[in-house]
Amino acid sequence: MTQAAVNARTDQQTSGQGRICFRQPRTVAIYDELGDAAARVLAVPGWEEVRVFSFRELGDLFRISLRHRVDLILMCIDESLEAASALARMVDRHMSLAIIPTVIYQANPTREQIKRGLQSCADDYLWGEWDGELFGLRVRMIAERANRDMAVNPTSQLPGPTLIEQEINTRLQERQRFAVCYLDIDDFKAYNDYRGYFYGDGVIRLVAHIVRDIVADLAPESFVGHIGGDDFLFLLDPDQVDNVCSNVIRTFDRIVPWRYTEDDRERGQIVTRNRQGEMKTFGLMTISIAVLIADTSFNHMGEMSHMLADLKSYTKSLSGSNYTIERRTRY
Repeated sequence: MTQAAVNARTDQQTSGQGRICFRQPRTVAIYDELGDAAARVLAVPGWEEVRVFSFRELGDLFRISLRHRVDLILMCIDESLEAASALARMVDRHMSLAIIPTVIYQANPTREQIKRGLQSCADDYLWGEWDGELFGLRVRMIAERANRDMAVNPTSQLPGPTLIEQEINTRLQERQRFAVCYLDIDDFKAYNDYRGYFYGDGVIRLVAHIVRDIVADLAPESFVGHIGGDDFLFLLDPDQVDNVCSNVIRTFDRIVPWRYTEDDRERGQIVTRNRQGEMKTFGLMTISIAVLIADTSFNHMGEMSHMLADLKSYTKSLSGSNYTIERRTRY
C-alpha cells in the first residue's frame, strides 16, 4: 500500500444551488493496471494534496477504509473490465464500502466493453483520453448525487435532516426572514402499534404527500423535509403560514379517518397499550404544527430548536389539529 500524498485538502465547496456541500476528496483508493493512475489523480486541478492508496483485492480496500475515510474508489484498467466489474459488484454489496462512490476508467475499450462498463455496478464508467479537469467535474457530480441519495428519507422520499439543516443554515446566512413549520402527528405511535408498521408507513407517506402537494401549490418556492418518524418540517414565507397550515390541517383531518376501520371511525377512538404497557384509549390521529418566525436574530438552527420543541409540546396539548405561531425571537 502506497501513500502518495498527505495533508488532506479540506476546502468546502457547494453546488450551483448552494445547498449540497461538496468537499474535495481527501483519500482516493486506486486499483491501478495502467501504472500511472496516482499521477493522473494528483494532476486533477485542486487535488494536489489528495492521499492516494493502492489496492488489488476487496480485502485490501476494506483494510484501507478501516484506517482512513475513503472518499472515492477508482479502478484504472487496461483489459480486465470483467475483473473490475466483479470488484465493483462486491463493493456495492459490502456493508461498509457501498456508500463510497466507485468509478471505472478504461483508456481504450471496445464498443462491447463500453456497453458492459456502462452496465456495471460502478457509479460511473469513463473511457477515452484522460482529462483531469473533466474527471474532477464528474466526480463532483457523483459525490453530490450520493449526498442527495443518503439525505433523502426512504419512506417519504423527502429531504432528511442533513438537507434540512443545510437549507435552514443557507437561509440564515443570507439573512432571510422565513417561517419554520414543525409538524408532528399526534397519537401516531398508538396507531402504529394498533394497526402495524405497514399501515403506519402508509400514514407517513400520506402526510408527506399532503404537505408536499399543498406547499407546492400555495408556496412553490418553499422547502419541505422529513426529520424522521412522524416529524416533518417545511419552510415558508411568513405571509404564507396561515394559508398553508390551515389547508394542511383541513386536508389531513378530512382524509386520515379513512385510515381506520369503520368501527374505529364510529367510536372516534382506539384502545391499545401505551408506552408503559397499559391499555389506554386514544383518539383518532391529529396533527400539531409549531411555527417559528426566523429572522436576523438567529445565527444557526440550534438557536431555534429549543423554542420549536417547547412550542410543539404546547400545540400538542391542545385538542384536535392546530398550528401555533411563536413570534418571539428570544425567551
